[in-house]
Amino acid sequence: MSTYLKATSGDEGRALELYGWNARVSAALMVPAHLAEVTTRNAVDEVLTCVYGPSWPWDHTFEGSLPPPQPNSYSPRKDLVDTRARLVSTGQVVADLSFIFWERMFTKRHDGRLWSPYIAKLFPSAPTIAPGLLRNRVREDLETIRRLRNRFAHHEPIFTRNLAEDLRTIVDLIEMRSPETAELAHMLEDATRVLSERP
Repeated sequence: MSTYLKATSGDEGRALELYGWNARVSAALMVPAHLAEVTTRNAVDEVLTCVYGPSWPWDHTFEGSLPPPQPNSYSPRKDLVDTRARLVSTGQVVADLSFIFWERMFTKRHDGRLWSPYIAKLFPSAPTIAPGLLRNRVREDLETIRRLRNRFAHHEPIFTRNLAEDLRTIVDLIEMRSPETAELAHMLEDATRVLSERP
């Protein structure tokens, strides 16, 4: 409770209220974050299927396009190899890969083969900007969402963040891919109301 007590000048009642609100807003943000992840990973699956075929997780050319593992850091190649070794379908692999795998797909190394030719089609409602700029924006948005999700998934305080801006980032990313899914996000999300109830 020390973080909450500090934020409320030691007032235990207010600290508990803030703690409860932090838990509620964390839960409320999970729905739009979920939709952002699923929407974006489906975009990556679509482009990988187009370039490498429907069995892209087992395509050695694709595997070779991923950076080789480095000590003490996340490796998309290792994540892919480990995930596909225990699953039998592309859909299962897509559902099981880490959030960070999808984020790392939006790096410059994939511009020539994936993003320069296809990103405008995959994100049809995005601003009309250069493919590299759009790809970088998607990567930055995914990083913001992943870091936020990691905090609330581990029950950490998020009340010091600009959560209204975080929610806008999440919904804007969804909308660039699919305005219809963004409408669904607005219908399902409760974060806007919970944000307005901050103690």
